[in-house]
Amino acid sequence: MASGMNRLSVGSVVGTGSAINVTKVGFRPRLVRLYNTGGNCQAFWCSEMADASAQKTVDSGSGTTDISTITSNGITPLANGFTIGADTDLNASGETIVYEVFD
Repeated sequence: MASGMNRLSVGSVVGTGSAINVTKVGFRPRLVRLYNTGGNCQAFWCSEMADASAQKTVDSGSGTTDISTITSNGITPLANGFTIGADTDLNASGETIVYEVFD
């Protein structure tokens, strides 16, 4: 971890397909990792990246893993948590999204 990072919040939400505000973290994150356990997708965002962006990794199940940088519908920090955008791989309705958030 980078110097000064000392708070961690973990949890999960169920995807809706629409933006989700996760506000029970209690601090503005500098690093967010998301794992969609049903959709074989994960995303990473850090404070050096633009709001609503992320580096996304998707395992399509066909033997191919795609890594891309998304510039919309990704992860946006909030004063007390973050927003998960409406990216269709990451935030699919009914699929569990596990998060790790660091300050």
